[in-house]
Amino acid sequence: MSKLGLTAALCALAVLAGCGSSADSGGKSTAAATAASEPSFVATPVNVKALPLGDGKYTTDGAKRGYVYSCIDNFDGGGAFAQGPWIDAEAGTWNLNEKIYVEGHVDWTSRFSAQVEDGDRELEGNGVPPQPTGEFPVGESDPAYEYDRNPNAISEYDLRASLPANPERSGEASCVGGTVGVMKSGVPLFSAFDAGGRDAVATEIQDNCEGHPEKTGQYHYHGLSSCLYRSGSEERSELLGWALDGFGIYAERDAEGTLLSSADLDECHGRTSTVEWNGRSRRMYHYVMTLDFPYAVACYRGTAIEQAEGLALGAPEGPGAP
Repeated sequence: MSKLGLTAALCALAVLAGCGSSADSGGKSTAAATAASEPSFVATPVNVKALPLGDGKYTTDGAKRGYVYSCIDNFDGGGAFAQGPWIDAEAGTWNLNEKIYVEGHVDWTSRFSAQVEDGDRELEGNGVPPQPTGEFPVGESDPAYEYDRNPNAISEYDLRASLPANPERSGEASCVGGTVGVMKSGVPLFSAFDAGGRDAVATEIQDNCEGHPEKTGQYHYHGLSSCLYRSGSEERSELLGWALDGFGIYAERDAEGTLLSSADLDECHGRTSTVEWNGRSRRMYHYVMTLDFPYAVACYRGTAIEQAEGLALGAPEGPGAP
């Protein structure tokens, strides 16, 4: 089964995100231009047939636009054991339209709450999503098995984290570990990499909500999940979750409905614009999820929490596949 149907759903939201055509990859605008003239901002579209492959695109000595500023420098875990035909290693690109996903339909009873109390956002849940997942471990009859034999079963667990409800920017950006945030579905968001330092969104095979489990059974995302959208939303910005420094993670569109891309964002994959925050409109810094690498939080602009129950804040655990 291909990603074409899933891509169509994303494109209905992105409108001009380059779906089905050869999109302009040039920088039509920058984050600076956005801040200067937000109402007339034009997002830079991406070509989903030739998205940049992010394998090894990380730094350990400072933030760099288009890279992940990583606290981890020893990516030596498992993951997909073979590249799928949707990846063009020579060109350094991958085709979202052609990528397959893990089949199956498993329903879960999700429990998650996010309450603001005494200046903190208290997150609590059981780690499983409100939407159905694919069937894990990946079965031998699943086409995904040819490339990614994820042997892990999804498990519930206690997730508890306390994030600042009114985060402040730090003087310098800081590095990210394995987990970078928690989404409104109650599912953790991992960095753009698998345990081997490869582009996880492109290389690993997730289910049709772009999620999968790691060794401990923790279901998680690495990038933009189509299941987090409100279908047909016309909002310019939509809160999808929170980074571990407390800043929001959004999907954002320009006036024409085109999703922002990495070319429109800063080194940490964020920008400053007017968003809905804590029940009111506020112009503030936030992170943005995109269809192109590095997909989400690439470094922290605020101070990330160092402890949370159920969240792996260090190196990610790979699928453990051969």
